[in-house]
Amino acid sequence: MTTSETPTRWRRSVTELRALIWLALPILAAQLSQTLLGFVDTAMAGRVSAVDLAAVALGNSFWLPTFLFLSGVLMIVTSKVAASNGAGRPEQIGPLVRQGLWLGLGLGGLAGMVLWLVEPALHWANIAPELMPKTVDYIQAVALGFPAIGMYQALRGMTDGLSRTKPGMVIGLLGLILNVPANYVLVYGKLGFPEMGGVGCGWATTLVMWFMLACMVIYLKRSKIYAACRLFERFEWPRWSVQRGLLGLGLPIGISLFSETSMFALIALLIGSLGAVVVASHQIALNLTSLVFMVPFSLGLAITVRVGHNLGMQGARAGLFAAKVGIAAALAGATVSATFLFVLADWLPHIYTTNTAVLALASSLLAYAALYQFSDSLQVACAGALRGYQDTRMPMLLTMIAYWLIGLPSGYVLGLTDVLGPAQGPAGFWKGLIIGLSAAALFLSVRLAIVGGRRKRRFPQDSSHLAPP
Repeated sequence: MTTSETPTRWRRSVTELRALIWLALPILAAQLSQTLLGFVDTAMAGRVSAVDLAAVALGNSFWLPTFLFLSGVLMIVTSKVAASNGAGRPEQIGPLVRQGLWLGLGLGGLAGMVLWLVEPALHWANIAPELMPKTVDYIQAVALGFPAIGMYQALRGMTDGLSRTKPGMVIGLLGLILNVPANYVLVYGKLGFPEMGGVGCGWATTLVMWFMLACMVIYLKRSKIYAACRLFERFEWPRWSVQRGLLGLGLPIGISLFSETSMFALIALLIGSLGAVVVASHQIALNLTSLVFMVPFSLGLAITVRVGHNLGMQGARAGLFAAKVGIAAALAGATVSATFLFVLADWLPHIYTTNTAVLALASSLLAYAALYQFSDSLQVACAGALRGYQDTRMPMLLTMIAYWLIGLPSGYVLGLTDVLGPAQGPAGFWKGLIIGLSAAALFLSVRLAIVGGRRKRRFPQDSSHLAPP
């Protein structure tokens, strides 16, 4: 690179970083609002009784991974919309999103049916009999909102893919605001409604899901910005060839997200045999890191949009450039979050408890959490870039190998066996998380280098290779 090229490349980097941050901030706000829905449910149910609190907590462990799987599958809509928008083909977006709506409705309905029939799974998990009725009723109430949230995610994929992430942020915040009075009325039995306890949280969540869908439809119909997409131009039945294509690319994304969340869930179950102090400490550390994870996760979604948009508009070199800037931003964010967790490791657990044993163990686990911020942020950024390239199947296989064949077995061996020395308990499992996430980061980085390099060699400037939706 010549000296004269350096300022130009620097300006391009700053411009790309600015675009990425402006995309990611509203996504972060939307993700945090969804996370806070669970916090509000837990807080309000806990004021009714311990049984209601436990029922909501157990119910969340079933429907939240299902929701993440559904959201992951529908992320492909965002990627395809970004590619069509970047290529200057807005007429392709309307038909694509109409098919995405059918996909969201179908998958949401199927997920809702699975959740509705959850009682045998609860019996298999040996849930305490006194928790069973309220847990089942809570999950079944939430299940009725899944068709709505499936369609909402498809429509949000359209706005996010068009680099307009503020609608999702605003609607998410409105949903959070509605959730508080809805919970108050249904949980405590106000305004003539019966007192439902924790089950009322489920009905409030469903109400919020349908409310968010209605808000998004009204916004898209009234906004002239999306007129060129012709989303509401005509009714269209499902086209099975398009549905197969969306599922073929979207299912691996959903499975990847589900495999990661289920790994954390299984670790929580394995740690359950180590006693109440260990379980409480693990949950505190996991809750804090889940909140911090929203930052790289939101960046990953924004990277998908930028890579897809740049590929469509300027070709493969611009797409790879956007991926590199996104990875640099994710690593910078990881530096901040790691520092935050490490410096405040002794203070943060005090938010949750005053038990000295729990405080000490949770603080030590947060030190491990600080270490894996870099590998976690890197793997999320690479996964987001690969979604922008619409490369999803190989990343799914690589992440499943990293999580289930490397990370989880390593944690089990270190935490519960004496194979590599004395069993380390929860610290061993968190070391396994570091190993698994590092493996995912390595695998996905190599995959991105291969896909980006191959695309750059084949299509250095041309965007016509992008397949129509």
